[in-house]
Amino acid sequence: MAYHSLEAALLDLEKNGQLVRIREEVDPYLEMAAIHLRVYEAGGPALLFERVKGSRFRAASNIFGTLERSRFLFRENLDQVQQLIRLKNDPIKALKQPFRYAGAGLAAMKALPLRNPLKKPVLFQQLRIQEIPLIHHWPMDGGAFVTLPQVYTEDIEQPGIMKANLGMYRIQLTGNEYIPDQEIGLHYQLHRGIGVHQTKANRKGQPLKVSIFVGGPPSHTVAAVMPLPEGMSELTFAGLLGNRRFRYCYKEGFCISTDADFVLTGEVYPEENKPEGPFGDHLGYYSLRHAFPLMRVKNVYARQNAIWPFTVVGRPPQEDTSFGQLIHEITGDAIPQEIPGLKEVHAVDAAGVHPLLLAVGSERYTPYLPTRQPAELLTIANHILGTGQLSLAKFLFITADEQNRVNTHEEQFFFQYLLERIQLNRDIHFHTNTTIDTLDYSGTGLNSGSKVVFAAYGDPVRTLCTEVPAAIAQLPFIREAKLVMPGVVAFQTTAYAGPEETAA
Repeated sequence: MAYHSLEAALLDLEKNGQLVRIREEVDPYLEMAAIHLRVYEAGGPALLFERVKGSRFRAASNIFGTLERSRFLFRENLDQVQQLIRLKNDPIKALKQPFRYAGAGLAAMKALPLRNPLKKPVLFQQLRIQEIPLIHHWPMDGGAFVTLPQVYTEDIEQPGIMKANLGMYRIQLTGNEYIPDQEIGLHYQLHRGIGVHQTKANRKGQPLKVSIFVGGPPSHTVAAVMPLPEGMSELTFAGLLGNRRFRYCYKEGFCISTDADFVLTGEVYPEENKPEGPFGDHLGYYSLRHAFPLMRVKNVYARQNAIWPFTVVGRPPQEDTSFGQLIHEITGDAIPQEIPGLKEVHAVDAAGVHPLLLAVGSERYTPYLPTRQPAELLTIANHILGTGQLSLAKFLFITADEQNRVNTHEEQFFFQYLLERIQLNRDIHFHTNTTIDTLDYSGTGLNSGSKVVFAAYGDPVRTLCTEVPAAIAQLPFIREAKLVMPGVVAFQTTAYAGPEETAA
């Protein structure tokens, strides 16, 4: 469906029994988030909050709460988008299967961003941040946050929308030391396009212009989280997925998404930071307060009947789980095509997505040797850990299987296959004093720590246990031990008392 607004998409969901209106007044401080969490956990519908305490605007959540609902929103264009992603990564496919891919290139041309449309709904009114639904998600959060933002920046050396970056980086609207209605906080992790743009602006001693779009057609939100092939614009992707060109204009030097529900514009000056956080994050704990870029707010625009979309992140699974599933369906084998020898890679949602990667690769370096051991797998592993957001992985498990029995999405079989073959004195590779995920607090400091690769290949070297070994069950500090799967035991211990007691 070519939705021209968020409201059009919500009405379509309602028409098909996938949205419920909440007409009672709801408090944006914890109550809205609690309702969302319960509905998501029950596999419930999208929610439209018609009366938000302290704001005249409505709010919506759980829009992407199930993979089926996400598919429904993009039901007419998913196949074409998948074709274009494949074609972008392997253009020779168009020659091998010309009839199948004939429409993909034409569709991409039709999806190019459209400048200065006749109608610019988002410019209907200007307002203050305090008028927005200020949603406080978790008790220890530092303030109200935007959890579904589309953060737009341009390359100061190559300005223009086709070289721009659209990403989803959390925004703190209130709290801490921010001056109300004048300052907000930008939080972005390593390996994000906005960081490249800010670095270039800083070198020139100039402020980075930032536009934050909220709402609009659902395809815009998905575009902000997509890991796209090199050279493909997020704005073109948004037009392709939504079957409606991304419409924009410039006002006071800032790019404005004219179909958005809200747009916040402002500037980030070199060396201007303020404490941001805490924030209850998708790893299941709070990311703490740290200095992050400060944005001086210029203007806030909104549609006449704007709707504020939000989600709640926390211990998986959550709504962003469905995002991940949709991304995997769209990109398919795009990432393996970028890394020679890689057959598939899977970011495990239950671990918080980034921390745990499972991968299957090829092993072709030494077919003439009688002993089979990881070699090419190590090259592939290093490539994975040097590629975009994959580099945020804390634990990477990688193996090879000439018989194609191993599937990274069949997690239990994958681990069983790897554990049968891993040689602990050879196949564990630590990367120390390196960059790690900003949200990872197990390191030596923010963005700094270690990660590890488990690379196993060859014939089985052990038979995995199928019951809890007595040697573990009988340890005095073990309270309870259970077999998770062959070769894996989970156990509960007494509280840590100190090094002397542990050594004893």
